[in-house]
Parts: sequence; structure tokens; C-alpha cells
Amino acid sequence: MKILAFSDLHLSNLAARNLLDAASDADLILGVGDYAHRRDGLVDYVAPFADWGTRAVFVPGNNETETELRAAFTGSDVTILHGETATIGGLTIAGIGAAIPPPPAIPWRSFDLTEDEARSMLTPITGADILISHSPPKGVADQHSELGSLGSHAVLEAVTRLAPKWVLCGHIHDAWGARGQIGASKVMNLGPTPNWITLN
Repeated sequence: MKILAFSDLHLSNLAARNLLDAASDADLILGVGDYAHRRDGLVDYVAPFADWGTRAVFVPGNNETETELRAAFTGSDVTILHGETATIGGLTIAGIGAAIPPPPAIPWRSFDLTEDEARSMLTPITGADILISHSPPKGVADQHSELGSLGSHAVLEAVTRLAPKWVLCGHIHDAWGARGQIGASKVMNLGPTPNWITLN
């Protein structure tokens, strides 16, 4: 299966065009949060992605809420995950959105989860081939240039327990393109460019 994955578009028209061009070659498309910018512009921006239909699985970032993202895709076959799993093409995908933990004080309404809230959402998940989490696991692909490690302990615990083949994240812009490993799980902080993964 040929998988196209991305995060942190933030209303970039160039990023959207590149992804729309690339998507014709993808069997599965994974969007890992932050399509809008500061809770603005979501509906119009994601409208072209609705045509991806059942090939697409999205989680919210901290720039849009779960409710806003689900509403933006009303009437489409795009799957939205937030503390849930979906099975597509024989692969089980688990997803969780939001900033985990809440980021340092910012002057707008970020969509956030505490570590305990995220842990309670992730605990019922019993298996996954791929975990898509807007926030990276603590200590891997999560380094901010000034604030250091900003990843999530709850996500790290879920990765350790579930041992997915891949963990795909975003959120920390300074870490776009960073990769790491937790046990047998490969971790990648995606960013807004097309990222390709092949899974059998």
C-alpha cells in the first residue's frame, strides 16, 4: 500500500496544490492536523480534499477542533479519527488530534488535551499498524529550537504499548522531517510536503 502523509498545512495554497497533485498515486492519504490557521479558514481550505473519499483519514490539529473538522467534511467519505481506529485496506489506523500537552500560553484558542485526557482516549485502543497523532511522542521528533522537547508522554506510552509499524506526527514545526524509533516503531514528524510510506 502506497501511503501519502502530511501535517501542518496552515492554509498554505502551495502545500494544498502539491498534495492534490500527489494524491492520484496514493492508496491511502493521512492528514495529521493543522489544516486551518488559528481556528480560521478550515471549511473552504479542506473542501478539495473531500474528493479523496474513503482513501483519506484525518485527525484534528490544535488549529481546528474535532467538531470543526468533522463538520468541514460533512457529506464526504473522509474518515476523521480522534481517540478511535479505522481499518482501511487491511491496515488498522489509530488517531488522536490536538496539542498534547497544551502548548505554552498563546493568544488564541488552541485545541488542546492534557496528558491525562489523551491517556484516557488512547487506553481503549488495543492495536494499530499506524498511529497518527498531531503531537509527537515525548523525546522523539519533538524538539523545538528554543523550548526543547515538547512531545507527549501519553502518546509515547501508547506507542510503547501498541508497537505500531509507524507513528506519524507533526505539530512541532522545528522538527519537520525529523525521524526516530521507539522499539520497532518508526516515527516521523511530517510537515506540509508530500511524505511517502509503503506498507504491505
